[in-house]
Amino acid sequence: MAYESQLAETINIRGHKGDTVDAYFARPLGAGPFPGVVVIHHMPGWDGPHKEIARRFAHHGYATILPNLQFREGKATPEENSASVRAAGGMPDDRTMGDVQASIDFLRTLPYHNGKVGVIGYCSGGRQAYLAGCTLRGIDAVVANYGGGVAAKPEELTERQPVAPIELTKNMQCPILGLFGIEDTRPSPDDAKKTEEALKKFGKTYEFHTYENAGHAFFAVDRPQYRVHAAVDGWKRIFAWFGKYLS
Repeated sequence: MAYESQLAETINIRGHKGDTVDAYFARPLGAGPFPGVVVIHHMPGWDGPHKEIARRFAHHGYATILPNLQFREGKATPEENSASVRAAGGMPDDRTMGDVQASIDFLRTLPYHNGKVGVIGYCSGGRQAYLAGCTLRGIDAVVANYGGGVAAKPEELTERQPVAPIELTKNMQCPILGLFGIEDTRPSPDDAKKTEEALKKFGKTYEFHTYENAGHAFFAVDRPQYRVHAAVDGWKRIFAWFGKYLS
């Protein structure tokens, strides 16, 4: 049997405006070279299930970083941090993109990195992954999982999130995979269709797939919304996508 081993630990990186951001980092042990992945967590926060996702990527040969995008709230638990963020009107896009860019840059400094970086997000993180693909540097592939708000209406925009990412689609710099549930309401199937039309209009490389009998958060193994058929197939598509563009 082939030897398998990985390292997973909490580290610090310099994020938006030089802030010290705690992040969960998981990587295979060995000389590499390994592609890199930035995982953007969902609105419920920097939690155990997303750390499991980071370890899953490491198991499959990716150096993976999961920045704590809500650490500035300073509460004792991810749930409390999430509540604080929601009360303030959501995550500020400029700050979030600053932390994600710092995570990308960190991966590119690693001596065992292969020079390729993917970004993946879930829920609000799916929206942020789409936004990152349109605005940040050094991304080779994106996966956006049921990203609510990509096609936000003008009345849904806020000071913290002033632009609907769909409006920036012409700047999408890399191939993007989108995974959705037919029963979701944010994003709804109509939202996904509008986003696909924008990607097609600007000649972007993309693949979208919508699952029957699945709604929002179908990857979330610790939640009632988990749908095994969608999650199992979704993981296959994710690893095929990153395998194609990050290897």
